[in-house]
Amino acid sequence: MKTNTKLHQLTFLFLAMLFLIVSSCTKEEDPVLNKTAPDLPPENSFAINFNDFSDIDTTAFKSSLTYQNWGWTATNVAVWNTVLTITLVVPVAAFYESFNHQGIYDPDTDSWVWSYNFFAGGVAHLASLHASLVSEGVKWEMYISKNNQYSDFLWYSGVSALDNTHGYWELNQNPQEPNEFIYIEWNRNLSDGTAEIKYTNVIPGNASNGSYIYYGIDESQNFDAFYNIFAIAEDNMVNIEWSRADKDGRVRDAFHFGDFDWRCWDMNLMDITCE
Repeated sequence: MKTNTKLHQLTFLFLAMLFLIVSSCTKEEDPVLNKTAPDLPPENSFAINFNDFSDIDTTAFKSSLTYQNWGWTATNVAVWNTVLTITLVVPVAAFYESFNHQGIYDPDTDSWVWSYNFFAGGVAHLASLHASLVSEGVKWEMYISKNNQYSDFLWYSGVSALDNTHGYWELNQNPQEPNEFIYIEWNRNLSDGTAEIKYTNVIPGNASNGSYIYYGIDESQNFDAFYNIFAIAEDNMVNIEWSRADKDGRVRDAFHFGDFDWRCWDMNLMDITCE
């Protein structure tokens, strides 16, 4: 009798230990608990830096020399800056705010969701950023809602590499005109600091469809930053190169200047003869 009682006790103890082990393994292998959200693409994958041609006051440099070369460059950059600043204020604000939040795993869709409120133009919006793993890396979809205006509008989507070295975004214009608007390609080299981003107009039937602005950084060059701005209507390319530190640079525009020669400016933005 005692033998049976002891056997029952040992059996119960064994089963209890087995249950604890299985429970522990189940928790450690729980796919929900171990599903870490992928890293968001870098901020500069979405927005071109226009600061070098928008934050400079040229009034102090008018006295003795001209700054037409830099001025023509700034004018070309300002066209794209204005278009992108005005039309992309909501999606850009939504993207930047995502870095202040954590993606939550949804087992039903095998994806992650960043859900949060943000302000654009002083008005409250609701963002829902979705991420899912695909063969190319991570697929992203940004849905935006505005109270009493629109709900879950897919403002942009894209794919990024898992190591965030390259990717693309596809932006729609706005909830009132939900057509294709801008296609963004971006690349960056983590070892040498080079980076590139290109905005292309893809509005169906638009006269500027195919026009683009291409921005890059190459720290190995004296002029370590560049814009290539292509206008499809004129079939014309404007090449711009400058130093981010010294602010001197050069521009080439055959349509405007009538030849393929470079026009240069110094660190005071004054016109100079190119060397």
